[in-house]
Amino acid sequence: MRRLVLALAFLLLCITLTRCAQPDEELPLTLDNIYGPRSRANQAQLSPDGSQIAVTATGPQGRGIYLIPTDEAEPTTGTFWVEGNSPVWFADGKQILFSRDRDLWVVRVGSTEPTRITNDDERERAARPSPDGEWVAFYSGRDSSQDIWIVPTEGGEPRKLTHDAYPPDDVRWAPAWSPDSRQIAFISNKADYWSDDLWVIDVETEQERALSRSLMASGVPVWSPDGSAIALLGTAKDEYWYEDLAYIYVVDVASRRERIVDMQVHATDWLHNFSLFWSGDGERIYFLYHERGDFNLWSVPAAGGVATRVTNMEGAIRSFSATAAGDAFAFIRSTPTRGPDVDYITHLGGSFRQVTNFASEWATKIDPEIISYESYDGMYIQGFLYMPPGHRPGQQHPSLVHVHGGGTNSYLHSEGLFEQYLASKGYVVLAVNYRGGSGFGKEFQDLSINDWANGQARDAAAAATFLRTQPYSNGQVGIYGYSYGGITSMAAIARVPDAFDAAVPMAGIYDFADAYETADRVGRIFIKTGHSGSPEEQPDIYAVSNTLARLSQVETPLLVMHGEEDVRAPYRQFELAVEELTRHGKTFESRSYPGEPHGLSAASRIDMYERLEEFFSRMLRR
Repeated sequence: MRRLVLALAFLLLCITLTRCAQPDEELPLTLDNIYGPRSRANQAQLSPDGSQIAVTATGPQGRGIYLIPTDEAEPTTGTFWVEGNSPVWFADGKQILFSRDRDLWVVRVGSTEPTRITNDDERERAARPSPDGEWVAFYSGRDSSQDIWIVPTEGGEPRKLTHDAYPPDDVRWAPAWSPDSRQIAFISNKADYWSDDLWVIDVETEQERALSRSLMASGVPVWSPDGSAIALLGTAKDEYWYEDLAYIYVVDVASRRERIVDMQVHATDWLHNFSLFWSGDGERIYFLYHERGDFNLWSVPAAGGVATRVTNMEGAIRSFSATAAGDAFAFIRSTPTRGPDVDYITHLGGSFRQVTNFASEWATKIDPEIISYESYDGMYIQGFLYMPPGHRPGQQHPSLVHVHGGGTNSYLHSEGLFEQYLASKGYVVLAVNYRGGSGFGKEFQDLSINDWANGQARDAAAAATFLRTQPYSNGQVGIYGYSYGGITSMAAIARVPDAFDAAVPMAGIYDFADAYETADRVGRIFIKTGHSGSPEEQPDIYAVSNTLARLSQVETPLLVMHGEEDVRAPYRQFELAVEELTRHGKTFESRSYPGEPHGLSAASRIDMYERLEEFFSRMLRR
C-alpha cells in the first residue's frame, strides 16, 4: 500500500509538472521535489556553427527539447521545440536527430513536425547521423548483443552492421562516424571478454578490424578532422581501472599505432560519459579534468605538451559538447547553490557565460564548507561540511557521515541535494572523499588498489572521530551511502565497531569474491582490477575486502536496503548480509525493493530515503 501511495504521489507530481517547474519559483527542500520532475537542464548539444544549443530540459512548457540561441545577453529558457530527448545535430546544422517513445526521429530547424525514422518495439539508443546526412547509426540489443545498426535518414528497415560487438547488459558507448561517412569506429570486447578495444568497420563492405592492442577504452572514439587518427580516453590494460582518471590515446587508423598524449595531468571521463573534441585544424584536443570536486575544461596539443585550462570555475560538469570546429563549448554545470544549467565559452577563453535558467531555485540553500580532517594514518581527507540552516554557536546536533558511490569516483562540489535535505532536518552532514577516489591525483587513487573496503572504511571512521571533537556535535554520529557508499558504510561498522551509532548501507557489496561470480560485466571488471585478479588468483586480497566475514564484529544498529533486480551490486549480497546478521543476533532492520535494479525508480528512492531519515531520527536523536 505504501508503495502504491508513493507511486500515485509521483504521478500527481508529473501531472502538475508545468506548475512546479517554473524556474523563478522557490521549491521546498522535500524528497518529492528532489526526486520528482523538477525543472533543470539534462543534455546540451551545441550546433555545428555554435549559434544554437539543443537542450533537453524540464522547463516552463514541460519536458522536451528546447532551442537556445547562444547570443542572448541574459539566461533564458528559449523556445520549446519538440518532445523528446538525446538530441544530436546533423553536420549541416539544419536538423537534429532525437529519441522519443524508444524510436528515432528527425526534425528540421524552424519546424515542430518531426519525421519518424524507426517504428518498432525495440529500443534504439546512442544514435548518430553520418556526416553526409545519409545514414543514422545506433546501438540496439535487439539481437542478443549490443550492436550497431544503420538506417537511412528518411527511414526504412534498419540493417545490422556489427555482430556480437558487445554484451547485452553494457550500454556505455556510441558509434563514431569517420569524416567521410565510410567507416564507424566503435568499442568491442569480441576479441577478449575483459577488454574494451577500439575497432572500425567499413559501412559498405562490413569488413571490420581491431585498431588498439594495449588500451582499455573508457570513452567514445573521436575521429581527427582529416580522418587519419582517432582519439579516445582510456587506461592501459595492465593497470588499475581508474574510470575517472584516464589517458588521452591517439590511434593512427592506417598503421594502428597507438600513443598516449603526453601531458602533466590526466583527463576525466566521469563514469565513461565524457568525450574529447579536436580543434578544427587537428592541432589541439579539448578535454575535461576533475580536481577536488570541481571540473574544468582543458586543452592540450594533440602531439603532446603542456595542458592548460580554458575555464576556471567551480562545480560539476556533464553533457559536454562543442562546435564542429572545436572553437566553442557548451556544458551543463551545477554547484551547491545552482542547479543544472547550460554554460557557454569560446576557445578564446575569458569568462564562461550562463545561457539557460531552467534549474529550480530551492527555498533552502546550503553552501558546504570544504574542509579536511586527519585520518587514521596521518593522511588528510577532503570533506564537504553541511551545517543545519540557522545554526548558532553553542547548539549541538547529531551528525552524519556520507560516503559516496563509485569507489574510484568522488563526491562533487555540486548540488548535493540529499545532504542539503538532511542538514535542513537538523543534522550536520560531512560528505567525505575517501582514499581511492578521483580528483586528487593518481597516487591517491592507487592507495585503494588491493585494499578495497579497508583503508576507505577507516577514512570514514576517522570522520566520525573528527565530528565528535567539534563543538556542534551532540556525540551521536551515523553513516550512510549507496552502491560503493553502501560497501564503505558496512565495511566501516565491521572494521571499526565503535565508530558509529547508526548505519544505513544501501545497494552495497559485502563479499567481492561472491559478487565476482554474479555481477554484470562492468561490475566484474571493476572487481577484478581492484583486486588484481580473480578470487582464485588473489584469495588473500579478497580476504582483505571481505566484510561479510567480519559482520560478527558489528555493534552498530543498522538498516540495510537493496533493489531485488540489482546486478551491478547483486541482490544476493543483501541476502547474504541479512542471513549473517541474523545468525550473529545483530540489531538491524532490512528493506528490499522488488523489480528494482541498481538505479532505483524515483518512488523507491523516496521510500528508501524516508526510511533512512526515520531510522536516524530514532537512533541519533536521544
